[in-house]
Amino acid sequence: MNGGHDGDGRDGEQPVERRIPGPRAPADDREKLPPVRSRGAEPPEPPEPPGPPEPPLPHKVLKSLLGAWALAACSAEETDAVEEHLTSCVPCAEEGRRLRDAVGLLHTDGTLDLDPMLRSRVLEGCLGRRPAHIPVPAWAAPYDAETARLDALLRDIGDAEWHAPVRLKWFESDRQVNRRTTVAGVIGHLMAVDGLVSRALDLDDPLGKGDPPPTPAGRTETCWSGPARPLTRAVREPWRDQSHSLIRTVSFAGRAIAERSVPYGHFALPLQDSLLERAFECWMHGGDIADAVDYPYEPPAAAHLHRMIDLAARLLPATLAGRRRAGLAAPARHLVTAGSPGRSLHLEVEGRGGGDWYIALDSPAALGSPAHTVAQVALDGVEFCRLVAGHVPPVEAAAGQQGDREAIRDVLFAAASLSRL
Repeated sequence: MNGGHDGDGRDGEQPVERRIPGPRAPADDREKLPPVRSRGAEPPEPPEPPGPPEPPLPHKVLKSLLGAWALAACSAEETDAVEEHLTSCVPCAEEGRRLRDAVGLLHTDGTLDLDPMLRSRVLEGCLGRRPAHIPVPAWAAPYDAETARLDALLRDIGDAEWHAPVRLKWFESDRQVNRRTTVAGVIGHLMAVDGLVSRALDLDDPLGKGDPPPTPAGRTETCWSGPARPLTRAVREPWRDQSHSLIRTVSFAGRAIAERSVPYGHFALPLQDSLLERAFECWMHGGDIADAVDYPYEPPAAAHLHRMIDLAARLLPATLAGRRRAGLAAPARHLVTAGSPGRSLHLEVEGRGGGDWYIALDSPAALGSPAHTVAQVALDGVEFCRLVAGHVPPVEAAAGQQGDREAIRDVLFAAASLSRL
């Protein structure tokens, strides 16, 4: 027995050294382990080799996908196929560009509201190619444009919005007053006052054939308290028919009718100035309605706005004289004679429809003269119109003032006193 060597106990054999395997290295998390196979299960089949690439889509199919591609509605594979096809097919590339442009128009970030001057531009273009046999007189064009703009606004509002509250503002005795009504009530007010022009032209009066009040305020109260109250959207059609009738009548009558007097109760205006005044009020009340229903509303065209400002400037000397007689303005400081025109205020209106006017301060019969200017007021055209409409207090209206402070105050308050219900 050899007890000095290790062995497995078998006699006569060379002893063999035993080896114990070391620990296995940790498996890498990224290494994909072979699937666990249960006893007796068949080994998994090897993956099939990739087949040949699919044939490209035919031209007819790719062309039919252009609309979906332009709308970004294709799958990733279809998009790749279409875009690859567009690099080699000129007709499809042009068609795809046109479709993408059309999609861009559908997703515009701009407002969808029509340009308020679109109607005027279309009519101007049409009349430029074929002049109207009976054109609208230039002095009636602002009224035509403003009634059309307001009618476009009224077409866009719903039934409930006709009852939206509107607050009308104007000046009386150097203080701002207001009256609450509705959108339908504003249109009724415009229709009632337009009836003064209708009566002057021997047309039907919306208040009937009786003896309605002669003043704008009285006619408005009669309309608001009539049997049809409260007014609804049904008032739109008679108001629009009335404005069409006025425009048609003055267009056929021609220039000879422009100076016909339109009485307003305490004063009168020539027909051409009366329609301009009605255009001004239509614009201002259109803005009141637009504010009530949250609708965008732009000022009139520059040429029309200039005419409105000119009318207000021409009315200021007589209005100032009336305020003087009522003790609301300082007395005249200069005796106007044939050789001395008296003092003037330079009214400088900036922006759209602007210009320069010289307001006679001492006599409504005198003409303003740059040589006798004692004060100057500068303000924006739309702001001046808001002052004349009674929407802006006189002390807040002028952006620039220079010269005689008393004259400036009197003219600004006279401008605000031109407003009324």
